[in-house]
Amino acid sequence: MASHEPFDFSGRVAWVTGAGRGIGLAVAKQFAARGARVVGIDVSANDAMHAVCTRVVELDVSGFTAVERAAQELAAGGLAPDILVNNAGIAKDRVLWKLTEADWNQVLDVNLKGAFNFLRHAAPLMRETGRGGSIVNISSINGLRGKFGQTSYSASKAGLIGLTKAAARELGRDAIRVNAVAPGMVMTDMTQGVPLEARQAALTESLLGRLAHPDDVANAVLFLSSPLAGHITGQVLQVDGGQYL
Repeated sequence: MASHEPFDFSGRVAWVTGAGRGIGLAVAKQFAARGARVVGIDVSANDAMHAVCTRVVELDVSGFTAVERAAQELAAGGLAPDILVNNAGIAKDRVLWKLTEADWNQVLDVNLKGAFNFLRHAAPLMRETGRGGSIVNISSINGLRGKFGQTSYSASKAGLIGLTKAAARELGRDAIRVNAVAPGMVMTDMTQGVPLEARQAALTESLLGRLAHPDDVANAVLFLSSPLAGHITGQVLQVDGGQYL
């Protein structure tokens, strides 16, 4: 990759989980537009994914064996990852005393275990190539500060930050950088279902007077995956317009 073209990802393979919509789809589009071969992974594929991805994989990220099988098949097909973006996530918002065990387990299984599953099966492939690489986990400012009504979500996103830092220590010797992006509220399909008063509160918190667009987060992922971030690992980059300052 030419040093004067830091955002040229030609020849690189990027795996993006939760690529069907929102942040994940924005990330997939950004990488594809810059020459990467994108593997889009989601529980349910759609036309938007097929339009931008080299390969589309329908997969529940919480399934350890299913992720292992998919990783092996992708590698055998010449699509071992140079970049992994763990974006797949769900929310089951309830106050602690109304949160069910099933909801807790589902959020942790998708948001945290899903990221572990992909790290576990992508890391050996990335180490084998000897080319180094970049892993970006999509956390949240609510994993840093906690959020009323988001016990399971906040816990899962806080866990992602710990996972990021530990993985950065373990994979640094292989020139594989591991970072996290912590967005504030982002205007996606998922947040459209958030009550209006909650969205207004987030807007009030923003020092820039607006909520993030998925491309704001995707741009941070591009930076962390590029040579410009070649000496950055184990870090959490907040993309929140100053919501949590």
